[in-house]
Amino acid sequence: MRTQRISGNHFSFNSFLAIISFFIIAPLTAQDEPEISVGGALRYNYNLSSWKDGQKNRGGDFGYDIFRINFDAKYKGIYLNAEYRLYSDAFGGGVMKQGWMGYKFNDLDEIQIGLTQVPFGIQQYNSHNWFFNLTYYVGLEDDHDMGIKYIHAGEKYEYHLAFFKGAEELAFGSNTESSASRYSYDVVGRNKEINQFNGKFVYKFGEKAANRLGVSAQYGGLYNLDTKETGDHYGLAAHYEITQNRWNLKAQVLTAAHNPINAEGETRESLTFGAYGFPYEVAADFNLYSLAISRNVPVNLGPVSNLEFYNDFGYMQKHNNNFTDSYMNVTGVLVTAGQVYTYIDYAAGYNHSWLGGDFVDDFAEGIPDAKWEARFNINIGYYF
Repeated sequence: MRTQRISGNHFSFNSFLAIISFFIIAPLTAQDEPEISVGGALRYNYNLSSWKDGQKNRGGDFGYDIFRINFDAKYKGIYLNAEYRLYSDAFGGGVMKQGWMGYKFNDLDEIQIGLTQVPFGIQQYNSHNWFFNLTYYVGLEDDHDMGIKYIHAGEKYEYHLAFFKGAEELAFGSNTESSASRYSYDVVGRNKEINQFNGKFVYKFGEKAANRLGVSAQYGGLYNLDTKETGDHYGLAAHYEITQNRWNLKAQVLTAAHNPINAEGETRESLTFGAYGFPYEVAADFNLYSLAISRNVPVNLGPVSNLEFYNDFGYMQKHNNNFTDSYMNVTGVLVTAGQVYTYIDYAAGYNHSWLGGDFVDDFAEGIPDAKWEARFNINIGYYF
């Protein structure tokens, strides 16, 4: 395995300050009064899991999922987007999903700074269901990090360029590990994600159908708290999404590699990732293939106005031949009734930490004789 080191930060600090200064003192126009809007959601969850005997004896469990608050504000051309989520203490408690300030230069170009979505792969989501796809569980779907991002969204071409100083930092000690109490999966434990560069390009075409064909790349450092050395990691993806009439299809292929410089005796074949207060191991090098399809069916059933049927599949191919691959498939329907959105999912997993595995190393070494396990899940949310 490569152990290439990053000898220095190639991103000029003076350039970074110049960008931020321009962002702050950019020509201010627009309204005289601030615009503020507040939204959010309250969600509950029912689940019945094949690997939990006690839960099966009870006929499943029904309880609290999250309460979240969303803020949008705008004043003199500068705008704010923030979302704070309150999970139960068992799932990480309160976390900031996103929180950034932005400025639009015109209708096509904007800049964002803060905790913003990492431009990689199909977005906003590479899935249709409540569980996301396998990409989410290895930090490559709906990931949010601390940095600065430039977006150009033209009629035919769209590109994103970003620099992230690090993942969400909740403590600022010299040798403090990154907390696993976060919304999106990042490297935690004895390594930290630092100085990551991202680029994403999308070509949009089609008259009868909306086609989005794109490529994404990211490269950054992995700072080890024990050796004080910086390894590296990268990801490359090709992705395609089409929306035609009531159909949507998402297809993506990606490869990712992580090269930490760990202390002697520590494995470099896997890394610790974490979210929702729980860390687990993920294979250092892997390919990931995903395919997701959905169809909307408008209905008139009392308050129910739409049914979105979907099937989302993911396959994680680990480079280490001694590791066992991971799979995930979710079949379900999203029921829309006014402001109430209900996901009804049958989620199946093989060597999947959240679907019947031992949770510790399903996405790393895995279990050769693992069984497919499944969870029937109903998530009910009122969004306002």
